[in-house]
Amino acid sequence: MIVTQSDTDISTPTGRMRTYLFIPQQPGRPPRPRPGLLFFSEIFQATDPVRRLAILLASHGYVVAVPEIYHSHEPAGTVLGYDEAGKARGNSLKSIIPMGEFDQDIRELARFLKAHPACSGHLGAFGICLGGHLAFRAALFSEIAATACLYPTDLHSGTLGRGGHADSLARAGEIRGELLMVFGRQDPHVPPDGRSVIHEALEKADVYFSWHEFNAAHAFARDEGERYDADATRHATGLALEMFRRCL
Repeated sequence: MIVTQSDTDISTPTGRMRTYLFIPQQPGRPPRPRPGLLFFSEIFQATDPVRRLAILLASHGYVVAVPEIYHSHEPAGTVLGYDEAGKARGNSLKSIIPMGEFDQDIRELARFLKAHPACSGHLGAFGICLGGHLAFRAALFSEIAATACLYPTDLHSGTLGRGGHADSLARAGEIRGELLMVFGRQDPHVPPDGRSVIHEALEKADVYFSWHEFNAAHAFARDEGERYDADATRHATGLALEMFRRCL
């Protein structure tokens, strides 16, 4: 599979949202529409590790769209560093953007991808860290048939967004597609009691979901830095891809 990369700007109520597209093509065969994946990044936006993960997903036959989640506060093309300054900026921004604005961006991204000529119209969502929570929010939209959330932050506490009162778990009953939840057991951002809160909420809401925990740290799928766990990443993405094959 050959994956071509490009970028585009999607109109949203708060301005243009730079979005990176990863489109697969089978060599020797005519192009055909393929399912689309909304891929939400960690707090650092579209870093090299995020792009490599997007290429991996696209190489399995999915049109992948990675939006800049902080487009209303940072210039297009901004990538925050994997350092204290980048972490501070990313954490600051995620706490001042209203949840309604995040949801509007998800809605516009889904609308764009569904209408893209390379996309079949079938949509799934994938996210890591903050993006795992945003992928969960995407699952609340009826057109999202399958969602993979890797170590989603602020989901158990509801502290995402301005005011820190995200209602994501309270709305879990709205999820109509399949859900995959993946965690690292050594992740301080989603501790055991936090994972229990999430699991209980999904059970109570009768969500159709699967649950996997690995002996890994937070951000284990980031192939840069000391926390990267290649084996856990391979298994986690394999679980996601198997679900996408069934549902999309």
